[in-house]
Amino acid sequence: MLAAILFAAGLGIILYRWRESGFRWKVFAATFAGVHWGWLLVAVALVLLSYYGRVLRWSVMIRTQRPHPSHWGLFSATAIGFTAIVLFGRPGEFVRPYLISVKERLSFSSQMAAWLLERIYDLLAVLLIFGIALSRVRVSTAQLGPGLRWVFQTGGVLVTMLALICVSMLLFLQHFSGAARRRIMAALGFLPAHSRQRVEELLCNFVIGAQATASWSTLGWVVSYTLLEWAVGVLCFASIFRMFPATAGFGLMDVLIFLGFVAFGSIVQIPGIGGGMQVVSVVVLTELFRLPLEVATSIAIASWLISFVTIVPIGLVLAFHEGLQWGKLRHLGEVEGV
Repeated sequence: MLAAILFAAGLGIILYRWRESGFRWKVFAATFAGVHWGWLLVAVALVLLSYYGRVLRWSVMIRTQRPHPSHWGLFSATAIGFTAIVLFGRPGEFVRPYLISVKERLSFSSQMAAWLLERIYDLLAVLLIFGIALSRVRVSTAQLGPGLRWVFQTGGVLVTMLALICVSMLLFLQHFSGAARRRIMAALGFLPAHSRQRVEELLCNFVIGAQATASWSTLGWVVSYTLLEWAVGVLCFASIFRMFPATAGFGLMDVLIFLGFVAFGSIVQIPGIGGGMQVVSVVVLTELFRLPLEVATSIAIASWLISFVTIVPIGLVLAFHEGLQWGKLRHLGEVEGV
C-alpha cells in the first residue's frame, strides 16, 4: 500500500514537471545517442553475473535438502522466473520456486520458504545500502535543503538500526520455527482432521525451507553471496551512470542513494512495463540530482532495460526449450493454492 502511494506521488511529480516545462524529445533522443557503448556492455555483463549470484545463494539455501543441486537447472529457473516477473508483474514471483521444486524434486512450500528468506536478505541489503547512503548524503552531489538533509541523515541512522533488528528477528525465527509450528497447529485444532493434516504438511515443508540457513556455516555463505550480489549491483548501476555524460561524474554515494530508492521503487511492477523503478528513478534524478526531465527519463528507461529486461530473451529461449506454457505459469499461484 505504501509503495503504491509513493508510486502515485512520484508519478504526480513527473506529470507536474511535464506540464510545467514540457518534454523536449530532441534532448531525450540526444541522451541515448551519447551513450558510451563500452560501459553498456559492462553493465549487461554485471547484471548477468548478479543472476548467477542468485543461483549460488539458492543452492546454499537448499543444501540441507539437495547437497548437490544442478546450477544450470537453478539458473534456468531463475532466468525464466525473472522473465515471468517482467511479463506478468508480481504474480510471476511464484514461477521460480515452482520450477526449482520441480527440477530438484522438492516440495513447493519449502521453496517458497527459500524464496521468502531470499527476499528478507535482499531487503536487509537494501536497508543497509539505503541507510549508509542517506547517513552520508552530505558527501553526495544530491542537492538538498537543510531541513530535508537532516531528515535524510536521521532516516539513514534509523534504517540502519532497523536492518540490525531485522537480522535479529530473522535468526530468532529460524532457530525457533519448530516451536512456532507447534503453536500454530494447536491453534488450528478446530479444523477437520484432513485439513489439519494438509496444513501441517505445508508447515513442515515450510519449516524445512525456513531452517535452511540455521547453521552458522550456511548463514555465512548466504550473507556472503548476498553482499557479493549487491556489490555487483552497485557496480552495475555505477556502469550505467558512466554510460551517460550527465551522470559520468557521479560518485559512489550518489550510486548508493539512487540504488536505495530504486530498489524500493521496484516493489511496484506493472506487467510488461515495470513502473515503480522508472518513476522513482526519474524523481530521484530530477529532484535530488537536478537533471533535466528528458535526461532523467532516458537514464531511467536504460536502467530498467538493463537491470530487468536483459534476462528476458534468455528466459524466453529457455522456457521454449523446456516446453513451458506461459498461460499455466501465469496462474501458478492459483494452481498451487498459494
